[in-house]
Amino acid sequence: MKKLAAEFIGTFALVFAGTGTIVVNEASGGVITHLGIALTFGLIVLTMIYTLGDISGAHINPAVTIAFWAARRFSARLVGPYVLSQCAGALTASLSLRLLFPQNAMLGSTVPAGSAAQSFILEGILTAGLMFVILGVSTGAREKGITAGIASGQ
Repeated sequence: MKKLAAEFIGTFALVFAGTGTIVVNEASGGVITHLGIALTFGLIVLTMIYTLGDISGAHINPAVTIAFWAARRFSARLVGPYVLSQCAGALTASLSLRLLFPQNAMLGSTVPAGSAAQSFILEGILTAGLMFVILGVSTGAREKGITAGIASGQ
């Protein structure tokens, strides 16, 4: 249960901070900028890895959980509970932002500029690259060295 709570909290923090930064950037006329948004996402991932890594592995993303399972470094029986905890954390963060910023209709979501197929392929390639890095710098629930969180927070 402690691991599932950690995944909920970590995913909540990621979505709340990352999406919240996008929403605040829109509300402030772009003061935070794309660089500030990217830094926020990277730094919250880094923070959650260092905070929750020893508890749950700090997957904080269903893609990471599935990648660890596919690499045979994570138990199949925990995939469902982890993904459910992560989805619950993300939904709770989104609902919190909806309550705080009811005037923001998109709530930080992005709309693909190209076709659905192009967007799907692009997302697949980018996710595969991220999983390659995460699997390369981690060993189960513990990171290789103190700088693993930096690479994962890219």
